[in-house]
Amino acid sequence: MALLIIMITCFVIILASSQPCQTPDDFVAASSPGHIMIGGLFDIHEKMLSSEDYPRRPEIQKCVGFEISIFLQTLAMIHSIEMINNSTLLSGVKLGYEIYDTCTEVTVAMAAALRFISKFNCSREIVEVKCDYSSYMPRVKAVIGAGYSEISMAVSRMLNLQLIPQVSYESTAEILSDKIRFPSFLRTVPSDFYQTKAMVHLIQKSGWNWIGIITTDDDYGRLALNTFAIQTAANNVCIAFKEVLPAFLSDNTIEVRINQTLEKIIAEVHVNVIVVFLRQFHVFDLFSKAIKRNINKVWIASDNWSTATKITSIPNVKKIGKIVGFTFRKGNISSFQSFLQNLHLFPSDNNKPLNEYTMLLSACEYVKDSDLSQCISNHSQGILAYKANKDRERNFFRRNDFLWDYAEPGLVHSIQLAVFALGYALRDLCQARDCQNPNAFQPWELLEVLKNVTFTDGGNSFHFDAHGDMNTGYDVVLWKEIDGHMTVTKMAQYDLKNDVFIITDRETRNEFRNLKRIRSKCSMECSPGQMKKTMRSQHICCYECVNCPENHYSNQTDMDHCLLCNNETHWAPVRSTMCFEKEVEYLNWNDSLALLLLALSLMGIMFVLAIGIIFTRNLNTPIVKSSGGLVICYVILLCHFLNFASTGFFVGEPQDFTCKTQQTLFGMSFTLCISCILTKSLKILLAFSFDPKLQNFLKCLYKPIPIIFTCTGIQVVICTLWLIFAAPTVEENVSLPRVIILECKEGSILAFGIMLAYIAILAFICFIFAFKGRKLPENYNEAKFITFGMLIYFIAWITFIPVYATTFGKYLPAVEIIVILISNYGILCCTFFPKCYVILCKQETNTKSAFLKTIYSYSSHSVGSLAMSHVSLDSTNTNITMNNPSLGGKSAACQKSKDLQTVAHICKANATSVSKTWPRKKFSSI
Repeated sequence: MALLIIMITCFVIILASSQPCQTPDDFVAASSPGHIMIGGLFDIHEKMLSSEDYPRRPEIQKCVGFEISIFLQTLAMIHSIEMINNSTLLSGVKLGYEIYDTCTEVTVAMAAALRFISKFNCSREIVEVKCDYSSYMPRVKAVIGAGYSEISMAVSRMLNLQLIPQVSYESTAEILSDKIRFPSFLRTVPSDFYQTKAMVHLIQKSGWNWIGIITTDDDYGRLALNTFAIQTAANNVCIAFKEVLPAFLSDNTIEVRINQTLEKIIAEVHVNVIVVFLRQFHVFDLFSKAIKRNINKVWIASDNWSTATKITSIPNVKKIGKIVGFTFRKGNISSFQSFLQNLHLFPSDNNKPLNEYTMLLSACEYVKDSDLSQCISNHSQGILAYKANKDRERNFFRRNDFLWDYAEPGLVHSIQLAVFALGYALRDLCQARDCQNPNAFQPWELLEVLKNVTFTDGGNSFHFDAHGDMNTGYDVVLWKEIDGHMTVTKMAQYDLKNDVFIITDRETRNEFRNLKRIRSKCSMECSPGQMKKTMRSQHICCYECVNCPENHYSNQTDMDHCLLCNNETHWAPVRSTMCFEKEVEYLNWNDSLALLLLALSLMGIMFVLAIGIIFTRNLNTPIVKSSGGLVICYVILLCHFLNFASTGFFVGEPQDFTCKTQQTLFGMSFTLCISCILTKSLKILLAFSFDPKLQNFLKCLYKPIPIIFTCTGIQVVICTLWLIFAAPTVEENVSLPRVIILECKEGSILAFGIMLAYIAILAFICFIFAFKGRKLPENYNEAKFITFGMLIYFIAWITFIPVYATTFGKYLPAVEIIVILISNYGILCCTFFPKCYVILCKQETNTKSAFLKTIYSYSSHSVGSLAMSHVSLDSTNTNITMNNPSLGGKSAACQKSKDLQTVAHICKANATSVSKTWPRKKFSSI
């Protein structure tokens, strides 16, 4: 309880009065009585006059450095209040004001804030300390200002104690949107978040990524720097240097820091764009020195100085380079211009800035208009004596245009909006109250209404958002020299919600194009087809350009990485700007190799047809009959025909039908061919075998038709199962970098291998049988040629396996065609060419007598050899055999046989007697 009593005990803070501020009223810059008092904070002077490095007494010093543009802002507030008082908005209620000059010092602004929160209608200027200020009645109901964020933050923390509404017209620090720390603060301008965002957008749009920034060493400058750094990092813009200047002119190091900043700007030769978050007096000194050093850059101006006449009137300011700035969107301020023209009629009894301006004009009465600003600045550093009113009126009339030139339309409009917002909020609040009574409401009640007020001005609607900001947007301005004077011209509007620049005319578009021609980059831009490679320990904006590798491309400048082409359908060469569609390739009909192979296949077919014709025309000759019969020959020739024809399915665009046909047609036709040759080899071996055991075995084995059907049927089953479960299909081979190979895939490598392995087994068996009969008569040497044919087949397909496994591309089918042609030609040539040679070129050997003579000679020799090897064992059996009457029947059978191979088979049993009987018998039936 005692603690609570202590907490609610009031104490008094008495405002000290000392020279030159004798009384608290001396501290007021301008005032006017009214039912509702509105406070105002403006930096009318640049700094406080002090002869010491730091204050030694807690006293308010005299302010020096009169700022005409800020003076105009105080007049804009007074004019706006007078507009409300002269309207019917607050009928019967008059607004009064107390305006204080902060001298650009936080401490002076804090003293003014103490005056604001001092108790109303008190004999002394006191501030009561309470636990609850709900019923406390301060001196003012609301405050307009301050302009500078650093001052607004400090003042707001004091006004928060009593929740006195504070409406700023220029403070843009992002932190002021925090309603937890600054609950009573509102503003009629956007946050610096949007300004920095707009700046970065402009920088990015102009193609710059290597820039510098200069700010002040206070809350406003540091917050702007942090926000700007975040925005640049998010948009791949790098800050080459960050220079921070002392926030106040009273700091003695400011000149040294400006010189150091200029040295840094000169040193960074690649930086041609500099963002400047400074106050007007900072920029004035910076540019004045930069002009002397011939520094020419692109300067991006913040809203603090982008339209400042004080800067545009610097001599030779055009040498500084291009200046692009952001300013608050302006409204209709024509009434303010009329107010300035009649300013000499406005009472100045309680308006010290107006009196000071009058004295400055009098001191510079005979100075040319071009030098008037500098004259006022020089004289404002000291104390002037006040002149008569008639001089004042004469000077006002002569200098009206000069004063209007220093008005910043965006700020004037923001001040008007701040006053109008209070006026409309008071209108809503006073509808049920008698606001002529100063105790009708508390400041915190006004704050609640003010947060939700909506009003119109110039046809536009305005209101505060949830953060207490009035997002009116920005105008983008460009400084241009017109008729020898630097003029601020509007380039575009910036839409906060959509983050876009609204450009209305062609000239403005040309100005944006001119900005893009200025280069401000750490590295040369990478052309399309290249990508950036950031070096270690450097900014991401400092890089070297490397070519895009194969199958990658870049179609814009300064791309961070190359884009990958779709490897399945597209490709790109090194340093490509686009992807190219892969060309689909296959073994085409017009390909030279394909034409050659098809020509060979066609030639093979012609050979098959020619052989068929030759054999047909020589049906009854021994050489044709010795080939196993006409049917077997035709079947073999048909197989060769199909083998040659199957190569055509390997050429052309692969289709599912051709893929399935090419392998199975070859497999089954080649198997049928080998099966027929196998029966021929078996028959030859049977006919000329003199080993009884082998002869009996071959007799049991030799069944031509079942052998052919069985061997071929097994292959048919293999191919059928292959087609059912894993049939060959068309596939796109995208493994090659630039082409898509359209090819037939086997579907099942196992089935393909089984098919080829089965043919190889049959060929091997055929080779063994033919090899056994390789020593036949010269005119009956088919077994020898079958052996050579099988050897050619084995060599071709053994070579095929590794070549086929390692070959890829469109010529892979050509490998299989070549192997098919080699094996087919090998068997065809070895099987039929020798017979055709005998038929066509050695007709004397293609007779019955010559042929039988050869067989007789071979049989006699073979039997004689066999008999000699068994003479000691079988002499008795031989005599019995020679005297056996049945030999005559065997000889007759030998004479009547029409198959010469069968002749040899029958006659070998009585070879010892055939020499007497064979020549004498009739061979007409053979």
